[in-house]
Amino acid sequence: MRQKRAKAYRKLMSLYSMTFGFRQPYQVLVDSEILKTATEQKIELVHQLGIILQGEVKPMITQCCIHELYLQGKSQQPTVDLAKTFERRKCNHREPIPGDDCLVSVVGPSNKHRYVISTQSQPLRVRLRKIPAVPIVHINRSVMVLEPPSDLTLETKAAMEEKALQPSPSELTFIGPSTSAETPKKKKRGPKGPNPLSVKKKKKLPVESPSSTKGKTKSVIAHISTSVSTDKKRKRNEHDDQPHSSSIVDNTMQQKKRQRKVDEDNS
Repeated sequence: MRQKRAKAYRKLMSLYSMTFGFRQPYQVLVDSEILKTATEQKIELVHQLGIILQGEVKPMITQCCIHELYLQGKSQQPTVDLAKTFERRKCNHREPIPGDDCLVSVVGPSNKHRYVISTQSQPLRVRLRKIPAVPIVHINRSVMVLEPPSDLTLETKAAMEEKALQPSPSELTFIGPSTSAETPKKKKRGPKGPNPLSVKKKKKLPVESPSSTKGKTKSVIAHISTSVSTDKKRKRNEHDDQPHSSSIVDNTMQQKKRQRKVDEDNS
């Protein structure tokens, strides 16, 4: 058996074990059809079942299935001999009924006894898929196959997990009735931002050292002092220019007065 298929079968049996309580040795109910196929193709049925189910197996057969083999005559004597080596499962049928109906009645509506069914009957497999937690094994071209779980089995598994998450009645009495019956609001998803790997990173500004900041402050102070000194010089020059202009005006006035006196004397 290939490694990939063995891994898938291991997962399936762990599902049946963890969820529905299957334990080794697995109880395998076989029907007359798969016994005939195994005898014709010379398949070691018990050995192959152990490989497929990844553990110890306990093959079982009902009296109704053996009766079907008896009815087929001496040609099926090797198959009958093989069936006699298996454990006999009581089906409580006073009169023999068809093997498919017998196996369905033994499994029941919920497979309470955790049986694995090994059959070649297609109608029986269809009927067993309507019962949860029933592993089905059949032979396909001389290769034994474990079928994947049915939809009903997966739904039952999900319901059991959901029930396990809910508080029990004793826990509900301890917690008390819930005060808030409001359903939680769904968070609205806003627009997604750009991909951070495609965005250009921001350039980091160089960190100035304390020595450079000291030099800059000194240059700023020197510039301010020079501008203040130039302003003072300008003010002084303007102040000095004002009395010089007034003295010129006084001199012109005195010259005019003198000229007037000279003109008066001459007249």
